[in-house]
Amino acid sequence: MEISLGFSPCPNDTFIFDALVNGRIDPGPFRFHLHLEDVQTLNEWALSGKLDATKISYGVWPLLEDRYRLLEPGGALGAGVGPLLISREPVSTDNISGLRIGIPGRNTTAHLLFSLAFPDAKNKTFLVFHEIEDAVLSGQVDAGVIIHENRFTYADKGLHKVVDLGEYWESHLHCPIPLGGIVVRKNMDDRLAHLLEEKIRESIRYAWHNYPDLTEFVQQHSQEMALSVMRQHIQLYVNDYSLYWGEKGKKAINQLQETWHQLNAG
Repeated sequence: MEISLGFSPCPNDTFIFDALVNGRIDPGPFRFHLHLEDVQTLNEWALSGKLDATKISYGVWPLLEDRYRLLEPGGALGAGVGPLLISREPVSTDNISGLRIGIPGRNTTAHLLFSLAFPDAKNKTFLVFHEIEDAVLSGQVDAGVIIHENRFTYADKGLHKVVDLGEYWESHLHCPIPLGGIVVRKNMDDRLAHLLEEKIRESIRYAWHNYPDLTEFVQQHSQEMALSVMRQHIQLYVNDYSLYWGEKGKKAINQLQETWHQLNAG
């Protein structure tokens, strides 16, 4: 069975799927046609139904429930994993509503978390996630929401953390942060969907068994980041929730859906 599969080139996603898509484990009946794209592109493709299976931001999940089902493994949830709001110069959170803010995609969880924390901030520029730091440094925007490996590099560039949006979520809603998940078309047979879940779990376990070694597949898509940053990235975003949600993970996803509906009411 051939499946079109999308995920990001970030180390957490390539680490998770490497063994499955590159024959390091038995893929079972699946053959994968890969699409590695930034998460906002994947969100937009999911909205148009382009791929059979794909990584998405949980921030777009409420718009996809009619055509996709959410798989349990392969995603990114956790504590201390949220996006950061950064600026070139220190700024007070009281002044955020008057600033130009760079956001890594309209449908991202980062946008949802920023909107939850700063509902009055409307002057937003939507950029690809790896463009945010440079946009802040150049003055294109006054502040920006960063995700992925940028949380490990912004301070080295002289940028300042304004607020950890994940901490805001955790302190107010008392549950882990659901960042991104894996979805498959609803018309996939239940048996095959469950088998794909088990294959993703097997792929994750294989990757951890061989860690800290990182394959060429992981490294070649990592935008030339240092190995130490790749490992920090993986250790933060690939955790127990990447295998099984548990009750805390399910609560977090449900809470995010409720928050999305509250922010988009009317």
